Amino acid sequence: MSPRAALMAGAMFAFIAVAAGAFGAHALRDSVSAERLEVFQTAVRYQFFHALALLVLGRDLGRRPKWDSAALLFCLGILIFSGSLYALVLLDKSWLGAITPLGGVCFLAGWALVFLGSVRDHSS
Repeated sequence: MSPRAALMAGAMFAFIAVAAGAFGAHALRDSVSAERLEVFQTAVRYQFFHALALLVLGRDLGRRPKWDSAALLFCLGILIFSGSLYALVLLDKSWLGAITPLGGVCFLAGWALVFLGSVRDHSS
């Protein structure tokens, strides 16, 4: 993933997270249970954290190309983790929760790559 693509993805995912957060707080408040609303907000929170991570990685990808895979994993994680939780709430399909951990694994793998890339950069 190029630095520009990471920055664009981070900005897009942050924009969507803010819009989804507002949608959840206002439009869903009376439509879903408090438990489902919390699930929706968890999706927003994780999406926003990883959108910010993409913005940070995008600034440094030119100097740290090892983080390229981490940026891709964060994008996949947002799509799978947050996307499955949004769909679970909006479609009222509990089975979609079974997909969510795959997105979590993408997040964990991405952070592991950031860590490993950072260690290697400082040990050289």
